[in-house]
Amino acid sequence: MNLPKIAYVLLWFPLSSETFIFREVQALRRQGLHVLVYSLYGKKLKNCSPEMLDFSYGVRRMGLYAVPLMIRDILYWNKRVPGCLMKLAKEIAWRRWCSIEITGESWWAFFAGFRLARLLERDGVSHIHAPWAGGPATAAWVASRLTGIPFSLAGRAGDIYPPDGALDEKIAESAFVRVNNRANVDYLSLQAPQHAGKINLVYNSLTLRENGEAAVAMTPPLKLMAVGRFARTKGFDVLIKACKILKDRGLAFKLTLVGAGFQGPMLLRLRKRLGLEDCVDMPGFLPHDQLTYLLKSHDMLVVPSVVHSTGDRDGIPNVIMEALSHRLPVVATDVCGIPEVIRHGETGLVVCQKDSEALAAAIMDMASDRERAISMAAAGCTRVRAMFNPEANGRALFELFKRHLPIADRTKD
Repeated sequence: MNLPKIAYVLLWFPLSSETFIFREVQALRRQGLHVLVYSLYGKKLKNCSPEMLDFSYGVRRMGLYAVPLMIRDILYWNKRVPGCLMKLAKEIAWRRWCSIEITGESWWAFFAGFRLARLLERDGVSHIHAPWAGGPATAAWVASRLTGIPFSLAGRAGDIYPPDGALDEKIAESAFVRVNNRANVDYLSLQAPQHAGKINLVYNSLTLRENGEAAVAMTPPLKLMAVGRFARTKGFDVLIKACKILKDRGLAFKLTLVGAGFQGPMLLRLRKRLGLEDCVDMPGFLPHDQLTYLLKSHDMLVVPSVVHSTGDRDGIPNVIMEALSHRLPVVATDVCGIPEVIRHGETGLVVCQKDSEALAAAIMDMASDRERAISMAAAGCTRVRAMFNPEANGRALFELFKRHLPIADRTKD
C-alpha cells in the first residue's frame, strides 16, 4: 500500500509523560503510514526511555533557534500570499485565550505555523494531524490555511478543558476530530454542534505488558499509592487531607505519592501541617520500571482527580490502566472519562471529586474486603485489555486516517 505522508505536530516529541502518543506514532508506522513528526519547541528528552531516545532522531524541531527561520518564512508567505499575515492574525491569533500560558503557546504556535507550512511543502506532506487541540492544532490550522493541506486534531484533557478561543472553529475547519474517551465526544459535540459528526472515539493504544500481579495483601500498614504530575487537576491535596482522616480513624497505612511538579512545595507543606510525614512518602519522579515494581507491591491505587475552577481536568489517567493490568484495586473520582474504566462496584470504586471524606471512606471500604477488591481488579484488568488493546485501537486509528487521506494519493491493497 502506497499511502501519503502524514505530519504529526506536537509541542515536544518524544516526551516521557506522553508515551501513549509515542506508541500511537509507532503503531501507525507499523501499519504503513509514513508519519513525520514536527515539534514546535526544542528537545525535552529528560526521563525518556532508550527506545524513545532512539526514536527522537529525525524529528523536525523548532524552538528558539528557529526564530530567524520563522521570520524568514513569515516574510516568504506574506510575499507569496499578500496580506496573509495580518489576515490570519485577525482570524486566528487575536482571540480571548483562556490563560496567560495558553496565550503564549497560541501566539508561538501561530508564528510557528508559517515555518511548519514551508516544511510540510518541502517534505511532500498530504495531511496534518495535531494530537492536542491547543497550540499544535493552532499551528496545524495556520499551515493548512497557507498550503491547502487538510488537517485534523485530537481532543484529550487540558487542551480542551476549558476550550481555547478558537476550538469550535478548529473543529469546523478540520477533516476530523479524534477523542480518547466517550465523555469528550459529548463535550466537543456541544462545542461545535454543527460538526458533531466529525468527532470519532478511538481509545489510546497502550502496551500493557504481563509483568505479574499485585500482591494486594491488605494487611497493616495498608500500602496506598498515587501517581501523577503535581498539577492542579490531580487532586493530591484532597488525597493528603483524606490521609489525615484515615489516620484520625486509626487506620494503619502508608501512602507512596509519586510525582513532581509545581505543586510539590504546597503538597509538602500540607503534609507537614497535617502531621503526616510518617505515613505519606513523596519520593519524587520515578522511571517506569520502578513504577511497575511499586504497582505490584502495593495494595491499592488512589486517583483523586479533580476539575479545576478553570474547567481543566484529566481525561483518563494512564496509570489507572497500568494498575489494573497488574490487578491492583483502584479507588478514583468521577472526573471526565474515568467512570468509563472504573465502574463503581464492578471494576473499582468511584467517589465524587474534591470530597476527602468520601475518598477516605472508599479507601477503607476497599481495604475491608480483600476478596471483593481482588475480584474488582480482575474485572478491571479484563476491561482495560479490551478497551485499550494496542492492535485493535491502532488499527481503528489507522482506518480513521485512511478514510480522510487525499483520494488522489490512495491505492488499493
